[in-house]
Amino acid sequence: MGRLVVNEDKLNDKVIDELVKLCPFGAIEKAGDKVQISAACKMCRLCVRKGPAGVMEFVEEEKKSIDKSEWKGVAVYVEHLEGDIHPVTLELIGKARELASKINHPVYAVFIGSNIKDKAEELLHYGVDEVFVYDDEALKYFRIEPYTKVFENFINYKKPSTVLVGATAIGRSLAPRIAARFRTGLTADCTILDMKENTDLIQIRPAFGGNIMAQIINPNNRPQLATVRYKVMNAPDRGEKRGKLTICPVGELFSSIEVLDMAKKDVGVSISDAEVIVSVGRGVKSKKDMELVKEFATLLDGKIGGTRPLVEAGLIDVKDQIGLSGRTVKPKLIFSIGISGAVQYTAGMNNSDCIIAINNDADAPIFNIAHYGIVGDFYEIIPKLIEKIKSK
Repeated sequence: MGRLVVNEDKLNDKVIDELVKLCPFGAIEKAGDKVQISAACKMCRLCVRKGPAGVMEFVEEEKKSIDKSEWKGVAVYVEHLEGDIHPVTLELIGKARELASKINHPVYAVFIGSNIKDKAEELLHYGVDEVFVYDDEALKYFRIEPYTKVFENFINYKKPSTVLVGATAIGRSLAPRIAARFRTGLTADCTILDMKENTDLIQIRPAFGGNIMAQIINPNNRPQLATVRYKVMNAPDRGEKRGKLTICPVGELFSSIEVLDMAKKDVGVSISDAEVIVSVGRGVKSKKDMELVKEFATLLDGKIGGTRPLVEAGLIDVKDQIGLSGRTVKPKLIFSIGISGAVQYTAGMNNSDCIIAINNDADAPIFNIAHYGIVGDFYEIIPKLIEKIKSK
């Protein structure tokens, strides 16, 4: 990284006004006879390249070096609820094994909770070299301070080069705390992960609303942290038990949070777990249209999902939104009805086993990823499909 430096001896009213107008983010502000750079600055350096000569400079900070050989291993945080392991953990273990094999590193799993020793044994069936178990009554419920402390202890002990965390509500809370403790980087919601021979993790995620895919590396800090959504990676098959279980000391823990009571929420079947999905977009415009969609989905024993415009129109629930700002899904079959196929949507469903697109625009981008495409009107095609299914 670097910083912007203002050569104040070259400032005057004309120069200041020019700089203020030049910044596309409004980050340069006039402060008397000087200028201030606000937090809105994106370091685009337009003020350096196009501004008055010599007024703004970009100074590169000296990059610190790190001995990467001291950091070894790909660690996965075990997401669980009362010991029941979240499927995203197995997906991350599958990816961790793939990454670790490229650099000959071990795969670790970090299991934090209470009365979890028996459940931890299950992870040894998925190719983990060592499961580190932190089992204590104080860790029964997820509280950010003790969980962060325990994870910090693990990293200081084993010094893993890479740490993978599920992009769940808990993971999104825990991963930034860990990154802050070690003053290292964190890339959220990665869709692709790869590993360089020098152990640098290649982290790829959609950026700018899904219009580009950003490739991010963290060459000067360890550990490297990334969060990954559920249903993005592939879980390995359960195999023979291998590796070992290590029970770790917990030590004294502190938390400013006291859990008084817990009430389970009836969440039903998540759209991320559905095997058949009928997904709808702008082509479906009213509640009457949705009745037709619901009938179709019921016949397929499927779940209804869709794009953000339908959430905003009140036609589907926000928890059933698919895409970058919604859920990632990977069903065996998905119908995309009346959806053009913008990246914001397709990034959340393009790994589905079978994609069938229905759209009246033959040039819609959705057909580029669909396995089967039907060009035509929603009001004609869906009733025919319903009739066909009923006849069988």
